[in-house]
Amino acid sequence: MKTLERFEPTRSHRLAFHLPPELEASEPPEARGLTRDSVRMMVAERPTNQLTNSTFVRLPTFLDPGDLIVINTSAVIPAAVPAKAPDGRPLVVHLSTQFADDVWVIELRSLTGEADHGTARWTDEVPDRLDLGDGAAIELLEPYLGSRRLWKARLVLGQPALSWLAVHGRPIRYAYVDRPQPLSAYQNVYATEPGSAEMPSAGRPFTTDLITRLVAKGIDVAPLVLHTGVASLESNETPYPERMRVPDSTAARVNAAKAAGGRVVAVGTTVVRALESAADPDGHVRGLDGWTDLIITPERGVHVVDGLITGWHEPEASHLLMLEAIAGRELLELSYAESLREGYLWHEFGDIHLIL
Repeated sequence: MKTLERFEPTRSHRLAFHLPPELEASEPPEARGLTRDSVRMMVAERPTNQLTNSTFVRLPTFLDPGDLIVINTSAVIPAAVPAKAPDGRPLVVHLSTQFADDVWVIELRSLTGEADHGTARWTDEVPDRLDLGDGAAIELLEPYLGSRRLWKARLVLGQPALSWLAVHGRPIRYAYVDRPQPLSAYQNVYATEPGSAEMPSAGRPFTTDLITRLVAKGIDVAPLVLHTGVASLESNETPYPERMRVPDSTAARVNAAKAAGGRVVAVGTTVVRALESAADPDGHVRGLDGWTDLIITPERGVHVVDGLITGWHEPEASHLLMLEAIAGRELLELSYAESLREGYLWHEFGDIHLIL
């Protein structure tokens, strides 16, 4: 159990607090003897600032017939690739965003522990070429959008990138995950289209049984796609442009739900970004297939989304600006204070925050 005194929010623009290491989920809930949908869930209600501690399997009881849940069906790719610099030093390349089959945005990571576990931002001179073994290589082209962290690069693989990655790549794994997990551990049950560097993890607790119970109650579920890039753990940069697609059919279902008085509940910050990118200022959503560079802040607000299913975000993370835009600052602070006091778990294998 955590005491409230460990949560010390500041009035800086982003919510700041101390995250104890023991609250970083180091393995999937299945390894802890749980099912995907039995992780904990805090329900935060905006009209009353009421907080309810529950479990994700009870999600249908907090939603009403006519509500619409929007999911991101992007699937995770094995985007971490071992490489060697020209001087022979080993490093890890994280593939972030695909422009063409052979042109990607990448991030270089230096090793601080075992391969792809315990990495840090590459701070040395960036080489022109990286060796991937067996004749494969990466050619560094130019910094991406002026970033000192991300680079545009050409992959020289001799075959389609996703085919090559299926054999040679691994899921991106950060230091808080204590042992390798299979790619299936990072996939949502409804994922259909490969393209995300990291898991759209708010959807991980969904099971086919839970989705069936939602639909049986009269709660609609609609898909869109947004392929996530790599996170910025060291400096919490705002998201870079990402590929997305809101189908015309999903746009129509969002508009119909709103017109009938239902709530639109986004599963994850990726869904919020995609829906808000496809919306007019009056909240009308249109089909959109392209890229989004939208950054959602409290000042910008949201025009479409009425609720959010999300994980717990790191101190001062850029995603907290989006959460504040949806929940308001007071409810956000109350939620995070309660989450620390009650010992909720963070990251992709952790617990869930439902904002309504």
